[in-house]
Amino acid sequence: MYRYDNYDHQMLADRVAQFRDQTNRYLAGKLSDAEFLPLRLQNGLYVQRLAPMLRVAIPYGMLSSHQMRKLAFIADHYDKGYGHLTTRQNIQFNWPRMADVPDILAHLAEVEMHAIQTSGNCIRNTTTDQFAGVAAEETEDARHYCEIIRQWSTFHPEFAYLPRKFKIAVCGTKQDQAATQVHDIGLYIIKNAENETGFRVLVGGGLGRTPVIGSEICDFLPKRHLLSYLDAILRVYNSEGRRDNKYKARIKILVKETGVEAFRDKVNQEWQAVKDGPLTLTDEEIARCAAFFHDPAYKVLPDSSDTLSASVHSDLLFASWFEQNVSQHKRLGYSIVTLCLKQTGFAPGDITSDQMRFIANLADEFSFGEMRITHTQNLVLADVESDRLYELWQALKAFDLQADNLGLLSDIICCPGGDFCALANAKSIPIAESIQRSFSRQELQDLGQVSLNISGCMNACGHHHVGNIGILGVDKKGEEFYQVSLGGSASNTTALGKIVGPAFSAEEIPGVIRCIMNVYQQHRTGKESFLDTYDRIGMEPFKSALYSKPTTDTAALSHMA
Repeated sequence: MYRYDNYDHQMLADRVAQFRDQTNRYLAGKLSDAEFLPLRLQNGLYVQRLAPMLRVAIPYGMLSSHQMRKLAFIADHYDKGYGHLTTRQNIQFNWPRMADVPDILAHLAEVEMHAIQTSGNCIRNTTTDQFAGVAAEETEDARHYCEIIRQWSTFHPEFAYLPRKFKIAVCGTKQDQAATQVHDIGLYIIKNAENETGFRVLVGGGLGRTPVIGSEICDFLPKRHLLSYLDAILRVYNSEGRRDNKYKARIKILVKETGVEAFRDKVNQEWQAVKDGPLTLTDEEIARCAAFFHDPAYKVLPDSSDTLSASVHSDLLFASWFEQNVSQHKRLGYSIVTLCLKQTGFAPGDITSDQMRFIANLADEFSFGEMRITHTQNLVLADVESDRLYELWQALKAFDLQADNLGLLSDIICCPGGDFCALANAKSIPIAESIQRSFSRQELQDLGQVSLNISGCMNACGHHHVGNIGILGVDKKGEEFYQVSLGGSASNTTALGKIVGPAFSAEEIPGVIRCIMNVYQQHRTGKESFLDTYDRIGMEPFKSALYSKPTTDTAALSHMA
């Protein structure tokens, strides 16, 4: 992980002192709401439905155990004992007092953390695959490139007030788990014919009111030109992006209105002015940042397949967890473990302070003191010795973290929704819980991999557009309804879901999902995934089942659940 130098520490200390003064002036009535708005947004502070919300930056999703314990301390002393993991690999606190926020920021600074640029019209937290650096199949570790982008973009004077927020993802793994294609800029690490490292560059992706899959504008960008090319893209966007209408201010609208070819030409023209200037990355600078992400002190371990096989065959529950939650590691004798936080009865993505401390202890004991937040609102221990997996699984039971539903229907991505967010049209959390309660553990296992994403409004914080099943909260004459889409995916072959038809009431949703799963099982071939079945048979069988006469009323749909 990147470690702060003296400059970083001083910069953060100055920012905390500055915001403390600004907050005190606001609370004393010396700053208006309008004057305070851009100041608080620069420090990750929102005002939501019931209380302020503070979003804390977790660069590329990586946390040390020391940092996690500090987050637990903040949750206990300044919130209600929990935090919420987001789809951008950050964490947010939903109940801090406005007057306490400077103190929270001071605590974060003690462990080299902050909330800078987690909101506002700036370059947000750069994200990557949660398996970066440990994946068995990887072109190159993306984390040091994320760090290079972070250092370039933080406090960038030209890009602090963009037309709209801006999000960048970098993916170096073979299997994209970073939703790279629906970012303002998506970067895939690739190799050319000479085995040189570079980037395939996509621009103009995004979700929200106008979902778009990014368009390629460069098929191979040499790594030394990473920052100069990003700078050129941002310059074009900053000068030509719309500021008269926030709904048309994202770069995806500019790319669409300009045309991909014309936008590429504008970027290349801008790039020529900076291509070989101070932003050119030297091998030394790349190596400097790569050094922050060296391998931990791995042991030389024997093949543990026999030990694992014995544990798997002796305990069916462990076998199920191992199958769902454990992934192959690049290093012999190690495994990647994902802890699923989606227990029925708890808001998806929420993590209590007790769980934070417990997982921090697990990280120290099993994974070199580090962990990672995933885009699906779960947590990863990336470096677990394979012959200790059974021991880890048993330890997880103490805090009910041994759930084996990772990637299954109940592993729901969900925004906070109308319970917290002032922008939401409808609640998300109760909908997620009602779906989770509608399926037994065995049913979930039989259905296999199905992604279900829920957003409370068109801002799409729950990424509903790219869920195999997407649910969007909508307002119909003051009442909460839910629009359902099918066929989305955030993988290498990203796809945007298509709306099935008219929205459903909250009471109907469990039955709606049951109906969709019934159609899937009726048409499924062998172990075919939901998405493969949908792509093969299309929308019509699902639509027909959902809107045919026997299932159009609430009672019938509820009965199906």
